[in-house]
Amino acid sequence: MAMRNNSCYNMPPLSKPVDYSLLWSSNEGDDDESFDGCGYFWLPQSPEGYKSLGFVVTNTSEKPDLEEVKCVRLDLTDTCEAYGLIMDIRSRFSKMPLSIRNTRPLHRGMYGRGVSVGTFFCGYSFSSCEELSIACLKNLDSNLHAMPNIDQIHALVTHYGPTVFFHPDEVYLPSSVSWFFENGALLYSNSSSSIGQAIDSQGSNLPNGGTNDGTYWIDLPCDNNRRQNLKKGNLESAKLYIHVKPALGGTFTDIVMWVFCPFNGPGTVKVGLMNISLSKVGEHVGDWEHFTLRVSNFSGELWSVYFSQHSGGEWVEAFDLEFIEGNKSVIYSSKSGHASYSRPGSYIQGSSKLGIGVRNDAALSSYCVHSSRKFEIVAAEYLGVKEPCWLQYMRKWGPSIVYDSRTELDKIIDVLPPVVKNSMRNILNKLPLELYGEEGPTGPKEKNNWIGDERW
Repeated sequence: MAMRNNSCYNMPPLSKPVDYSLLWSSNEGDDDESFDGCGYFWLPQSPEGYKSLGFVVTNTSEKPDLEEVKCVRLDLTDTCEAYGLIMDIRSRFSKMPLSIRNTRPLHRGMYGRGVSVGTFFCGYSFSSCEELSIACLKNLDSNLHAMPNIDQIHALVTHYGPTVFFHPDEVYLPSSVSWFFENGALLYSNSSSSIGQAIDSQGSNLPNGGTNDGTYWIDLPCDNNRRQNLKKGNLESAKLYIHVKPALGGTFTDIVMWVFCPFNGPGTVKVGLMNISLSKVGEHVGDWEHFTLRVSNFSGELWSVYFSQHSGGEWVEAFDLEFIEGNKSVIYSSKSGHASYSRPGSYIQGSSKLGIGVRNDAALSSYCVHSSRKFEIVAAEYLGVKEPCWLQYMRKWGPSIVYDSRTELDKIIDVLPPVVKNSMRNILNKLPLELYGEEGPTGPKEKNNWIGDERW
């Protein structure tokens, strides 16, 4: 860790703690017997104007040396939060278990200054609202010197760009945005809801800026042949649209890769051993999905990949990814819904414990897009990259649809034996709410993660 002293402050950036307080020990017996080798968790007591970044763990009851760690001046720290349980520690000597969790900066995303330091938080109880006794670092330099230039971005994508595999039974494949426009997508508005306007290949006649106020939307053409052709997408034209932004105070670069599919297919409901294919529920026009590569700005190494999965997702560290062609990882896109997964398989959106929810199947196939070769950098605010016209379209990429899903599901329930009907109704009530209707999806810039961090 390197810090530069600021002449505006009379205090040095680092200072030793004034004392340690014992937070927890595995030796809390009532006798005086020595238990060296047990665990002792100490919180450094910071001098005024400083903050501790973590805890000290020893195997002896003696307090750590005050020179063991340093506390950081307050202006160089940012608020952090605890997340993701690492472990609960119990001991035959201790009446209370110790909960240990990861930490991360509270303020993340493109404009977040917090820098993760890899420490943990521990305590007897945990509340997401509580202010932690430790902090993370803050990057006070807004110039983002460590971020890659345009040539370095091309090199990173060429080196690390994953291969995206679509399911072998996928009907609704991706396409480029320009192919979608050129092959019949139409712009509608409240003032002319029955007459659609053709969209040029660059989207230059789309309404620019503003917010998703419901006045405009994109839909497929009325002609059935053209409509069905557009739904299927065009794999040959498909590419990944890339947004590059700083992460964790500029210590990492997030390379966000967006994939566009003209159509999102109907869902499949899994109830125990039963798989129920839905005819309409889950369908919508204009499906935007993404995954994110997080690259260290210190070493240029791929740190982790974020897999977006409908309303959530997960980070997978580089060592746990599946790789092909050297450093290129694999992304599995689920059938019909296009959620991203790190491994092939069948995933449940809902209650995996009960085996109830929407089924997402991911598998290897010949349908694939090599993002290392087929990509376009559409945004990097810190570099002033010129953005395409269609990216400024903030309205809906598909019409709002309300499904009569209960009728469809009730027809399935009605054929079941009487003894299981009521139980099945209760189970179906646990399905995700998105099955019952679809708002027209918005484009990448309207998503929370465009400026903010991923959902994790």
